Formats: sequence, C-alpha cells, structure tokens
Amino acid sequence: MSKEKTKQLHKDVAPFAKSDQKKSIMQMINTIPPFLLLWFLAYQSLSVSIWLTLGIAVIAAGFVVRTFIIFHDCTHGSFFKNKKANDVVGTVTGVLTLFAYEKWKREHSIHHATSSNLDKRGVGDIWVMTVDEYIAASKGKRLAYRLYRNPLVMFGLGPLYLVLVSSRFNRKDARKKERNNTYLTNVILVALYTAVIMLVGWQSFLIVQGSIMFIAGALGIWLFYIQHTFEDSYFEEESEWDYVKAAVDGSSYYKLPKVLQWATGNIGFHHVHHLAPRVPNYNLEMAHESTPPLHKATTITIKTSLESIRYRLYDPKNKTFVTFKDVKNLLKSAGTSIDLKPKRTSFEGK
Repeated sequence: MSKEKTKQLHKDVAPFAKSDQKKSIMQMINTIPPFLLLWFLAYQSLSVSIWLTLGIAVIAAGFVVRTFIIFHDCTHGSFFKNKKANDVVGTVTGVLTLFAYEKWKREHSIHHATSSNLDKRGVGDIWVMTVDEYIAASKGKRLAYRLYRNPLVMFGLGPLYLVLVSSRFNRKDARKKERNNTYLTNVILVALYTAVIMLVGWQSFLIVQGSIMFIAGALGIWLFYIQHTFEDSYFEEESEWDYVKAAVDGSSYYKLPKVLQWATGNIGFHHVHHLAPRVPNYNLEMAHESTPPLHKATTITIKTSLESIRYRLYDPKNKTFVTFKDVKNLLKSAGTSIDLKPKRTSFEGK
C-alpha cells in the first residue's frame, strides 16, 4: 500500500475515532448491571439445579466479555474523552474481569505497536514460532511449544494462568503507577472475594465465579487467537513490516451473528481496531462499512474460524500458517532448507 493510500485510509477512519459519552454510558448500563444480576441469579439457582447455574454462567460469561471490551477501550483512551474517566472505569471493569488496568494497558499498547512483526514478538500476543525456528529448536522447546498450542492447554489452562498468574504480578520493568494499580486491583479482589465466600461458602463461590470466569477467559483467548491466526495472515521482519498492512492483513474480520457481535463488543472488526485503536467499539462496524479498502480484510466465520486451531507455525517464505504435520518430515534433518509448497487461498491476487 502506497504512502498516499495509507494516509487516505487513516483519514477515512479518523471521523469514527471519537467517543460519544451517551453511548459509552448506555453501554455500561446495558452491560454491567445485567452481569451483576446474572451473577446473583447464578448463586440463587444453586438451590434449584447446578445445570441451571451453569446455563446462567454461560450467559453471564458473555457479559464479562462485553465488560472486558469496555475495559479494553479504556486502555486505549477511546471510551471517554476524559483520561481520568477512562482510568477510573478501566480500573473498575478491570476488577470485574480480573485484569490490572495499567499493566494490561502497557502490554496491549506494545502488542499494537509490534503486531505481526517477527522481530518483536513476545509481549501481549500469542506465542508464534516460524518453521525455521521450530526446526532449529531443542526437543524440549518444541515440546513446550506443542503443549502451548494444544487447544486443551491454550483454552483449558490458558484462562487459569491468565487470571491467576499473569494478571496478578507486575513485570520486572513496571513503573510505580503500574505496580500500584496491580496491587490495588489485587487487594480489592481479595477483599471482595473474601466477603462473597463468607456469605455463600467457598464451594458455591468456586462453582459460580469459577465457571463464569473460566468460560469468559476461554472465549477471550479464542477471540484473540483466531483474529491473528488464519492461513494467510501477515507477518514480516522489522525491515519490511508495515503498520497498516499489519492491521488490515494481519488482523481478521470475524463475522459473527448479531447477538454474538453485540456480546463481544464488535471486536470482530479487529482489522479496524488495529488500524485505528482510538475508535470506540460502538463505532467499529460503521468505520468498516464506510471504508471500502477495509472490506478486503480476511473475513472468517464461526465455521471457518475452527480451521485456525490446526495452524501452529508460520512459514515466512510462503506467507502462510502451516500445521505440525506439514513440517514433520523436515525435522529429520535440522538445517535443511525450507521449501514448503505454497497453498492457494481464496485471497490470492487480492
């Protein structure tokens, strides 16, 4: 994409990068109170049937995901015009979704600045190895990577690690503001959860809170995973990396049914979000529909997104994700030149 087209694309999206206080407040009203109500009903339903409780938990998890989108917008400073309002609402929604606001804000900003950059992987993103890296790696590292990319680990243990470990501790280079926000979030969570356990008992707490947050966490990881892991996703080395191409070609448009689109706060328009992070979630669809070049982004559906599970390694030579099976024979001789047969996709010639 030429510099002129890049400049024009940013100009076309700019009008949507404005928060609307009424819309933001309305979104909080139709998201947070319903979640708290469902949370309460889930505890009440335990006396009726645990299956009813789990059914309510699934719906409540959807509202947790929607609450997280509000949190996410606050970290970008896009939910409100006022920075303090974003910080306050972001911290509160961070408590509700079990994320430390300042910590996640910093890591996610790094993700946006380095997404699809092969030379700057490692912060705020899914672990991706290239074919060459995988072949050159030790057996132990290959085993660790295979376990990491296993769906049972990524979507089963992943949510537990995310909320119990990763979000609870600061990075070594965290600044004072970030550290204090993490400490504050943890203290509030301990106080709230202690009070709830004293009221309902630890068994009921684990059933309700555990199931809601586990389901929400798995859904969140899934959304993040499939929006960057699809067959012809864009990845480049630093010298060739381009921010706009990373946004439009390295992020997908996840076309969901309207109910799920609402529950996920339009985050399916991920290509728009990466192009212009200051566009609030309620403007993402309008930005997409009003900007024809964005229609060229890879579109995936629930059915086609399931194919993403088998994509494990990125092949820079052929610009495509491949499976472990595709590189099985190449492992027999480390150092062998990589020559995977390019796969034709529906987006070739785009």
